[in-house]
Amino acid sequence: MTIIACHDIALQFKKDSLPVLEHVDLEVQEGEFVSIIGKSGSGKTTLLQMIGGLLSPSKGSIHLLNQEITEPIDEVTYVFQKPVLLEWRTVLENVLMPLELKKRVTQEDRDKAKKVLAAVGLENQEGKYPHELSGGMMSRVTLARAFISEPKILLMDEPFSALDAMTKEQLQFELLLLTKQFSATTVFITHDITEAAFLSDRVILLGNTPANVVQEFAIPFSKPRSKELKFDPSFTEVVRELYQSIEALGDRSK
Repeated sequence: MTIIACHDIALQFKKDSLPVLEHVDLEVQEGEFVSIIGKSGSGKTTLLQMIGGLLSPSKGSIHLLNQEITEPIDEVTYVFQKPVLLEWRTVLENVLMPLELKKRVTQEDRDKAKKVLAAVGLENQEGKYPHELSGGMMSRVTLARAFISEPKILLMDEPFSALDAMTKEQLQFELLLLTKQFSATTVFITHDITEAAFLSDRVILLGNTPANVVQEFAIPFSKPRSKELKFDPSFTEVVRELYQSIEALGDRSK
């Protein structure tokens, strides 16, 4: 079942300027994990914002769950590049925010939040405040908050880019477990090619000026995936292919 459908998308901020995106066609199936890669300025975040209803295309249409998107909808959760936590609220209170905006929070909701926090390695940390947390812990709170409302669609814009390598690797593994547990269809922006290959069912390469979908890559590894996969020669070959495709695109633009 197609859960995200972008048809002939274009975005032009000013009438006399070159479009940022043009002729973008993209479909994402229910339960898929799709990463979007490309060089800086290729329109990755812009496309994600349009899928999330934060920007409207100048041309074309975007359908989520069989409805055309003109604004954000409840079934979609958007995770930004940097953790956005309220300093005066505890970890638990920050995680409960999406539910609090919709209804009165119950004890059942609090118990659920604690379970999600435990799933991201923050068991018994719910009483701490953001200033008491490391960068990795803040990212874990953001993950827990993203999943507390059990979104059908999860849009993530380089959420692990500021983390050290070991913390990033652990969060990648936890993200895979959570997307499976909550059956979330995920679109993930990253500059890290290895990250894209490890997390994804498919990788989409954006490029050209204006930007469009240049190439799609099916990642041939079954899930669940272990950390040891990254040392497998067949995985290294996939990463090499992704890298060469980006580099070749750069060469063509010279």
